[in-house]
Amino acid sequence: MTPSPTEPSTLMERILYEVKRVVVGQDRFLERVMVALLAQGHLLVEGVPGLAKTLTVKTLAAAIRGSFRRIQFTPDLVPADLVGTRIYNQKTGDFATALGPVFANLLLADEINRAPAKVQSALLEVMQERQVTIAGETHKVPSPFVVMATQNPIETEGTYALPEAQVDRFMMKVLVDYPSDEEEFVIVERVIGAPADVSAVASTGQLAELQQECRKVYVDPSLIQYAVKLVGATRRPADAGLPELAKYLTYGGSPRASISMIEGARALAFLRGRGYVLPEDLTDLALDTLRHRLVLSYEALAEGLSADDVVARVMAKIAVPDKPLQHPEAT
Repeated sequence: MTPSPTEPSTLMERILYEVKRVVVGQDRFLERVMVALLAQGHLLVEGVPGLAKTLTVKTLAAAIRGSFRRIQFTPDLVPADLVGTRIYNQKTGDFATALGPVFANLLLADEINRAPAKVQSALLEVMQERQVTIAGETHKVPSPFVVMATQNPIETEGTYALPEAQVDRFMMKVLVDYPSDEEEFVIVERVIGAPADVSAVASTGQLAELQQECRKVYVDPSLIQYAVKLVGATRRPADAGLPELAKYLTYGGSPRASISMIEGARALAFLRGRGYVLPEDLTDLALDTLRHRLVLSYEALAEGLSADDVVARVMAKIAVPDKPLQHPEAT
């Protein structure tokens, strides 16, 4: 039996309300953060500085009584600065383990592309395994554990591009844009006024229960098939009736793309107060789950074609399931 999402969605609304008391606008970005939290995925965020990325995650951590850490990635960072290391105690003559800042519920990896590959790999290993091994001892990160990594699209000097295999570990890549004039007016008013106190309206234990309830949301097989077709069309566009896209794509989405799309759609449906997934939950998240997983060819770059353009053309071609929750009677 499908669980009634009324009570859980009310709790999610209270969490969102607390965050929006501090953060102005950015509804789409905030919704994606909540989806990642429910689906136990990680976010890659691209946006210029000053768009409340840090504030959003910090406020959300306070609302769920979770721990929050922010790591500013720089070229001189080493893996031990993230995961921790062994420290020698001269008084006792023993080594003690000092755990790094990755041991938090919500971790903000600021400007992840400014750190060298070995540091990026250390973080991405924690994201995948949700544990750290230091001197042969395994230490699990707290649950829930969500990483939000940011990239600055303005400056490319002194940055290290994330390899495709590592970018694939992120559930979604979200693009954050500037606020509207009305939103920016409210932002300035709030900043110059008295700071809002964030109330803790939930606990990490309650959030873990919400994550379990989210996994019970029904996904029709036809919607899974739709997600697989979308991702498959990015690998073999000619088979999907889009032979003209083949020259623009070097590599398409991996099976992680299909999984992320379904997991995300399930969380989005849960967030919207439903116990079942609709096609619009999938189409709303298709761009976010696919844009960072496509490797475009030089031809695409030369013609100014973006990954979003390719995904949009694929979505226009692949038909959305018609009445996915109504199965024809067996004959």
